[in-house]
Amino acid sequence: MRIVKDAEMRRNEILDAADELFGQKGFDGTSTNDILSKVGIARGTLYHHFKSKEDIMDALIERYSSRMLGAAQAIAGDTGIPVIERMLRAIMAMNVRSGNGGGSGQEIMEHIHRPQNALMHQKIQKVLYSGVPPILTPMIREGIEQGLFSTPYPYECMEMIIIYANAIFDEEMVEMTDEERMTRMLAFITNTERLLGAETGSLMSILQVFSSGEGDEAGND
Repeated sequence: MRIVKDAEMRRNEILDAADELFGQKGFDGTSTNDILSKVGIARGTLYHHFKSKEDIMDALIERYSSRMLGAAQAIAGDTGIPVIERMLRAIMAMNVRSGNGGGSGQEIMEHIHRPQNALMHQKIQKVLYSGVPPILTPMIREGIEQGLFSTPYPYECMEMIIIYANAIFDEEMVEMTDEERMTRMLAFITNTERLLGAETGSLMSILQVFSSGEGDEAGND
C-alpha cells in the first residue's frame, strides 16, 4: 500500500537525510541519488520540494539558523537577567562555540569545518554576520543606559566583535597551540572591553564560553 505523507513531513525527511549524509560524506561528496536512496523516494518527489542539492543545503542552513538565533533571541529578551550574563547566555545558546542548548551548533560546526563543506561554511558565516549583531546590539544599548558600556556605535561594535571572533577562533583558518589560543582569548576580551567602553576585567567571564567550547571539542576527539 502506497503511503502518502504530509508535504512538510516529507520535506523534513529529505532534510534529515541530507543532514546526515552531509555529515558523513560532505556536501560535495553527497549526490542527489544518495539522498533519494536514503529517503526512499522518486526523483520527482525530491524536486517537488527542492530545486537542487544546494537548495537543500540552503534549507538546512535556514533550519540551523532558526534554532540558533531563536534560542539566543529568547534569552536576549529576558530582561530579568543582568546584561553581561544575558549576553553570555545568548552566545552559548547559539551553540556556535559551546555545543550547549540543544546540540545543533556542534553538528553545524562538524559539518562546515570539513573541506568538502566549504560552501556551507561560507553560507553559515553570512548568517552569523547578519543575524547575531541585531540580537546582541539591544543588550549593548541596555548596558550603555546602565553605565556598563560607553560607545556611540553599538551595532558596528557587535559586527566587529562577531567577525573577528568567528575568524580568529576558527581552527580551520588559524592553527594555534593552547598557549596561543589563551593569549588570543585574553587579547580578544581586553579589546572587546575597550571597544565597548566597558570596565577593565568586566567581560572576563567570556572565557567560560571558549573554555566550554574547548571542553566539548576535546571530548569528541
